[in-house]
Amino acid sequence: MERWLSKVFPYNDIQKIKYFTAVVSGKRDESKPVRQELYFRALCTLPSVEIIEGNFITKQVKIQVTPEVCVLAKVPEEKGTDVNIAVHLVNDAHHKKFDTAIVVSNDSDLAEAIRIVTKELRLKVGVLNPYDKFSKVLNKDASFKLSVREGPIISSQFSHILIDAVGDFTKPQSW
Repeated sequence: MERWLSKVFPYNDIQKIKYFTAVVSGKRDESKPVRQELYFRALCTLPSVEIIEGNFITKQVKIQVTPEVCVLAKVPEEKGTDVNIAVHLVNDAHHKKFDTAIVVSNDSDLAEAIRIVTKELRLKVGVLNPYDKFSKVLNKDASFKLSVREGPIISSQFSHILIDAVGDFTKPQSW
């Protein structure tokens, strides 16, 4: 992650990377939590990374399968991640912990936090979009916006074997 950001922003001094996520369930795939835990462990080998967790809830939704068939399904929904990003962005800006923040998202729920930081606190916030289309709402007040390119991501992958304080561990095939 640090290598990838350094390639996207080669002339910037990256002080902190905050990775916002939620712990996955192993209900449908028992290997998911194991793979995620290994990913967290790999991220922790990077000194500038901090993992901030939200959570998942199960929500019951109606899904229209055909015009005649509607089913009720339990669908996991990540909760807290967008709020955590917004709160940390505004709080870190308020405490002047950065000159420029980079938000890797296309979630328009973050637009107000970006507006507060750029317009009221007068700090730069760039948006890196991991998707093909940019959210107009999210990018309205961003200082700059960039698409995430595949090349720097591919060339910044973790090594196959990683080492931390516990010992050696191997990157799963499915990362």
